[in-house]
Amino acid sequence: ANCVKWCSTYRRFTEMQHNMILFIGIISMSAQICQSLRMRDTFIKLQKSKVSLAAVDEKLGWDSHTAIDSIPDTLVRTIDGNDSMRRKFELLCRNAQASICNAIEELDGEGKFRSDAWVRESGGGGISRVLSGGKVFEKAGVNLSVVYGTMPQEALKAATERGVDRAKGMAPGERIPFFACGLSSVMHPKNPFAPTMHFNYRYFETDGGIWWFGGGTDITPSYLNEDDMKHFHGTYKQVCDKHDPEFYPKFKKWADEYFFIAHRGETRGLGGIFFDDMNDREPEKLLAFATDGLAGVVPAYVPIVAKHKNDEFTQKNKEWQLMRRGRYVEFNLVYDRGTIFGLKTGGRIESILMSLPETARWEYDFHPEPGSPEEEITKAFRSPREWI
Repeated sequence: ANCVKWCSTYRRFTEMQHNMILFIGIISMSAQICQSLRMRDTFIKLQKSKVSLAAVDEKLGWDSHTAIDSIPDTLVRTIDGNDSMRRKFELLCRNAQASICNAIEELDGEGKFRSDAWVRESGGGGISRVLSGGKVFEKAGVNLSVVYGTMPQEALKAATERGVDRAKGMAPGERIPFFACGLSSVMHPKNPFAPTMHFNYRYFETDGGIWWFGGGTDITPSYLNEDDMKHFHGTYKQVCDKHDPEFYPKFKKWADEYFFIAHRGETRGLGGIFFDDMNDREPEKLLAFATDGLAGVVPAYVPIVAKHKNDEFTQKNKEWQLMRRGRYVEFNLVYDRGTIFGLKTGGRIESILMSLPETARWEYDFHPEPGSPEEEITKAFRSPREWI
């Protein structure tokens, strides 16, 4: 009797084991089917995204820049006319590009700017001038861009001051026809005691008749020299005061706020002036201000580099300079409106990324030594101050 009972129990156990194996098999098969379905859905989404990206790329024209051997007299369409603000601003930028590059070459003593010119089928084009491997400058670039095109509304928002509606009256998703002309520059000296400098002056128009000016000049030293900052900021205060006594305090504060690296809790450099969405007075007056702003670049910056280009420095000084350049890269790729605008509107990549230094450094969890020159300037980055 016990043997029969045991055999019956064993048979039920075997059946349960068989059913369990079958159940596990079904679960495994179901998981594989679900995984296959997820892979299929993912693949379909990926293919759709590729099609979507391709359509966007074609529309934005990533490959629409055609190199040219000779530089035309103007990149502005003839129909716009020589008396238009479009032509006047391009002429201002061309003249400033030539004069600033000449001054930097003279200061460097060895390096020469390489020039590249291109046009776009949709109109406009650009002239990039880049110096690399000079005696004084590791890299310096001055780029002129003239752009005709259409942009997504989010790109327009990225190119202007937050909260300003430049697409008013347009349907959601509708692309905005625009014209833009600008001159931008970044100078990266070799010596850690010679500061980096950036400027950008630009003019925008939409086909809807909305226009505005923007720009500014700012300085990014790796080591603090208060006399240098007084000179730089003093030069631009004079430029601003010539046009409006409220400009300098307003634009200096704007620069401190704009060139802020939020994820680091510090500014990129020690400021200067920055303005955007300016159309509160006659365009000719704002053109005159932009003219003086560009004319101020050489007297504000060149004497500082000339003063420090031969300063002695250590490997520690150089490493700190490279870490500050790392901060420069972070700001430009994450926050800079010009970079975002260029990437969203199919700009020429070499020109957009020209602002980045050739070398940079990231050191894990670095903290300047207490009382060191590195700590001194770090405090200035974290608490902007008045220099004049």
